[in-house]
Amino acid sequence: MNHLIAPSILSADFANLGRDIELINKSEADWIHVDVMDGRFVPNISFGLPVIQAIRPIAEKLMDVHLMIVEPDHLLTDFAKAGADSITVHFEACTHLHRSIQQIKSLGCEAGVALNPHMPIHMLNDIIVDLDVVCLMSVNPGFGGQSFIENTLNRIAELKELILRKNSKALIEIDGGVKPGNASELVEKGANVLVAGSSVFKAEDPLQAIHSLKHLKP
Repeated sequence: MNHLIAPSILSADFANLGRDIELINKSEADWIHVDVMDGRFVPNISFGLPVIQAIRPIAEKLMDVHLMIVEPDHLLTDFAKAGADSITVHFEACTHLHRSIQQIKSLGCEAGVALNPHMPIHMLNDIIVDLDVVCLMSVNPGFGGQSFIENTLNRIAELKELILRKNSKALIEIDGGVKPGNASELVEKGANVLVAGSSVFKAEDPLQAIHSLKHLKP
């Protein structure tokens, strides 16, 4: 199964964040997923530019920055300068989504759009060809450790059909509740990137947890 693993540092030990970044560096993970929350778009607050700037010099994997914030356009340049390789914005947060995507690309970053569980897939019809990533939220955003929403499996299949029909190169990223028990089915349905937080950092052996997610059994 040729898929990517993106450990979410939202579930890392914030008191030892450098250590956990080094752990990801040594692992078979492909990306580092960074959830930025503002307490407005979602009810929680996580971390922002200073943390990304601090971990960028030691992070050896692609930095996948997921902006769960209102009015992200004002900060896109700052996040790119801080070290983001890929920037994902939420559909509802962008009044002029096409402009936001083009701005991200102009900054030299991969551009992504996140869809919350209630957001219809067809809303991406007119933007899918411009996207590098579509992040399907498989939990309601804002907190780590939530249970996976099963309807996500149907949404992956629908999104995959749209990508193929429109000849898009967008990767399908699944964020929330990813674990060994559902990872194989997610990839079989068409997921390309698995974001894993609690199932990695709460595991007894995080390196082995990443290995298991990377080498799934059908």
